[in-house]
Amino acid sequence: MKKIFIIMTGFLAAVSSVQAQMHINMGADAPIRKLQIAEMAITNLYVDSVSEGKLVEDAIRGMLEKLDPHSSYSTAKETKAMNEPLQGSFEGIGVQFNIVEDTLLVIQPTLNGPSEKVGILAGDRIVAVNDSAIAGVKMTRDEMVKRLRGKKGTKVKLGVMRRGIADVLSFTVKRDKIPLHTLDAYYMIRPGVGYIRIGSFGATTYDEFISALDTLQRRSENNLQSLILDLQDNGGGYLQAAAQIANEFLRNGDLIVYTDGRAVPRQEFRAQGTGRLREGIRVVVLVNEYSASASEIVTGALQDQDRAQVVGRRTFGKGLVQRPVEFPDGSMMRLTVAHYYTPSGRCIQKPYVKGAKRDYEEDIEKRFRHGELYSKDSIRFDDSLRYETLRLKRTVYGGGGIMPDFFVPLDTTQYTRFHRQMAAKSVIINVSLKYIDKNRKQLRKQFTSFDDFKRRFEVPQSMLDEVVAEAAKEQVKPKDDEELRQTLPMLRTQLKALVARDIWDMNEYFAIINEQSHIVQRGLEILGN
Repeated sequence: MKKIFIIMTGFLAAVSSVQAQMHINMGADAPIRKLQIAEMAITNLYVDSVSEGKLVEDAIRGMLEKLDPHSSYSTAKETKAMNEPLQGSFEGIGVQFNIVEDTLLVIQPTLNGPSEKVGILAGDRIVAVNDSAIAGVKMTRDEMVKRLRGKKGTKVKLGVMRRGIADVLSFTVKRDKIPLHTLDAYYMIRPGVGYIRIGSFGATTYDEFISALDTLQRRSENNLQSLILDLQDNGGGYLQAAAQIANEFLRNGDLIVYTDGRAVPRQEFRAQGTGRLREGIRVVVLVNEYSASASEIVTGALQDQDRAQVVGRRTFGKGLVQRPVEFPDGSMMRLTVAHYYTPSGRCIQKPYVKGAKRDYEEDIEKRFRHGELYSKDSIRFDDSLRYETLRLKRTVYGGGGIMPDFFVPLDTTQYTRFHRQMAAKSVIINVSLKYIDKNRKQLRKQFTSFDDFKRRFEVPQSMLDEVVAEAAKEQVKPKDDEELRQTLPMLRTQLKALVARDIWDMNEYFAIINEQSHIVQRGLEILGN
């Protein structure tokens, strides 16, 4: 009892000392004083041992949870993983891969990357890293990635199984910087019509975009008349990258976006007049309910400045500006400090209730239930949300997200419930990987070019049968013969696109899949008119 009394006396003395210091620095009633006393009390007096660092992290998370849905805290490890895709590179061996039956299957080595340089090929199976087995040991994808990545210049020994060779091959790969591309695809979708799909906005997006544009202009013999800018499923990224892309389409001085907050003064981003697409080329922007943040900035700017027609469905509505607050241990807090506004003054952010994060995250599901994704008539805008574009004075609406000029409903007969469930269980991708693995050499001999493949390749019935059989093993079945019949056309297209991707690349994947995309086809129709 005496010992407890001594501990308590010492603790209270320490608290008094802290209180005195806080009184001098921040005043007797400073809220931070209350928080620090609580943390000290828990650390020193709680019945079980606790991590002081964890307590502080939980306190930060607790505070942020009561704010908007996009203010967040991330540990040092989470921060590094989150920033990597935006920074444009990581350090590793340079392979695209997937996991098939507990084994790492190389889809493609990165062009001129470390793995390609030592002779690793598409279809190889990496079964060991530094003499430790990674195949058949139920290792997670994250654990495999952790073993393959490492600092630039370090070496890693790989054990590789190759079809047709009985022995395990050994390769020593010197890790290097591996570029991460933010453009998903670019190609001439029709004579005179270019197509560029941006997956996210990162540090390299602008340079990738300009390179893609140069390629399209060469392929069209400098007769590029129209451009489809596909921002479907683009979750955003760097504001600066979005402003650079928008600048390419706008005239000198045109407003791109502005931000405004309680403690942060209004900041405007305007075009510099240096864009190569600011005149002459017709533009259509494609969006859907998963287009967010930076993609909404580009879309809103081009719509409000009457530089492009927007096609698709209402965008996500993420218009909050986060400022990173970095901590000494590498962790980070992203704190919302302002709102994004389009040139006409529309706030991009959709409504939310502070602290109701789960309700906010279910917004897309609510749109499904409400019918918004299937019918434009189910969307109602209050007159107070009416705005005008800056040049042609067309009516546009605020209230969250960007409403397209041409609405394209979601077609549930194209992607049936059965199809969606198979995709969620990775059945379709796994069957395609197995097919490619068995037939890669034969397919490359049979089809001398992608155009030849696109014209002549037909998904074999055996492949379709295997997809249905594998789905059944996962307890996924069509509800009746009619649903199966409706599923098959899009399933064939997707499988053909996946085969093309693995033989060539993502350009070829989208060149096939886009021919069945209602949003892409509507964009082409508008440009044709």
